[in-house]
Amino acid sequence: MKSLSLSSALTKAIDPIYLDCAATTPIEPAVLDEMIRVWTEEPGNAGSRTHYYGTRAKRIVQSAREKVATVVCVKPEEVLFTSGATESNNIAILGIADYGTTYKRRHIISTAIEHKAVLEPLQILEKQGFEISLIHPGTSGAISAEAVQEALRPDTLLVSVMQVNNETGICQPVIEIAEILEGHDAYFHVDGAQGFGKEIESLRSSRIDMISISAHKIFGPMGIGALVVRKRGYEKLPIKPTQYGGGQESGLRPGTLPVALISGLGVAAQLSLQDHSHRRKLCMDIRVEAISALDSIGVNIIGESNLAVPHILNFAVEGIDSEAFMVALKDRVAVSNGSACTSQNYETSHVLKAMNISESIQNSAVRLSWSHLTPQVDWKGIAERINLLN
Repeated sequence: MKSLSLSSALTKAIDPIYLDCAATTPIEPAVLDEMIRVWTEEPGNAGSRTHYYGTRAKRIVQSAREKVATVVCVKPEEVLFTSGATESNNIAILGIADYGTTYKRRHIISTAIEHKAVLEPLQILEKQGFEISLIHPGTSGAISAEAVQEALRPDTLLVSVMQVNNETGICQPVIEIAEILEGHDAYFHVDGAQGFGKEIESLRSSRIDMISISAHKIFGPMGIGALVVRKRGYEKLPIKPTQYGGGQESGLRPGTLPVALISGLGVAAQLSLQDHSHRRKLCMDIRVEAISALDSIGVNIIGESNLAVPHILNFAVEGIDSEAFMVALKDRVAVSNGSACTSQNYETSHVLKAMNISESIQNSAVRLSWSHLTPQVDWKGIAERINLLN
């Protein structure tokens, strides 16, 4: 056993530093502890109403629902558990289509920089006769709220805009869009996968009808997320389920609830609020150090820095292919050149194309993303290694 432990320790010592937290975050120790406790001590199904263990499981689920709800200032019953933000996006977009068809509101506004989990459901609705208006950003990486206002029509059913872009880290004007939508009947959906628990205030507007969440973006487990569905007054949103069989989660997401995963999401959400200021400062300190080192070799920072979250940096060194960059640095850092959900078959980023970034910069772009759990990074050493590629 000692030799195995030593081997493991040596392997760990030479692992590259993980800088792909926008793809998925490492798990918070307290989250893992809670999930292990539930897995080992709580065997009940939250749908079992007739015995002690089912009741305990239901209480665990309710506690997690309350913790998620607190982050975005909604009622616990407005939080529906899903497998993650991709499923939440699908329910939000496809689930409201029948209502739009019935009431002849078949216009949807979104952006050209959305995650594929939004763009592909929109393509399905377009084939069904819906008209989709995609707003393009400028080189800042952010769309303008005014462009959304100009695109609004009486028959607009839905506006779907991400909170934070997963490739550039640029925050979108969610609060301004919410203000524009006051007085309009259009439903407002926000993909909050990259910003939930990190950019707190912009998801708390009562004008946002739906919010998609993934636990594994906030130091929780993969395979669990939520869709926040705010009531309008006392009325539920007219969403239909995309799956059937059991009626769980207010009839919108059937299936046995994964109690341990849900408990993990609850703790992760609670900690994201509790430790928000501390985490943000640590991430900003890393960002300042990274930009200082990279600026010394003349990299191109993509997007407007003052609109970016502290934990994501997208940059390019013109003339250096992003794949070559990642290979050259793979012994030091693990990074990405696009969305993890589409990078298995790499194509030039649709986000950077929509920003009208030059093709040479697109081909060189690399995303670095870190967290409060990231160890010390030798940014000067990374800059020197990049410089040698020129």
